[in-house]
Amino acid sequence: MDTNRQSVKRERFVRLAEARVEKAIRALRVIGNLANKNNYEYTERDVQKIHNALVAELTNLRAQFKSSGGQDSVRFRLEN
Repeated sequence: MDTNRQSVKRERFVRLAEARVEKAIRALRVIGNLANKNNYEYTERDVQKIHNALVAELTNLRAQFKSSGGQDSVRFRLEN
C-alpha cells in the first residue's frame, strides 16, 4: 500500500475515532446522571446490570481490535 493511501486511511481513522469516542464519553456521562437518587429509583441489581453490560461491550470492543472481528452486541434491557 502506498504512503499516501495509508495517510488518508490514518487521517480518516483518527477523525472518526475522536468523534465516536467523544460521543461515547458523552453517552456514559448521561448514563451517570441516572445515579441521582432525587430523580430516579434503582436497585443495586440495576446498577450491576448496567455495569456488566458496559464492561461486556468494552471487552467486545477490545476483541474487535485484536482480531478484526468480535461478537455481535445484544440489546440491553433491565427488565426481562
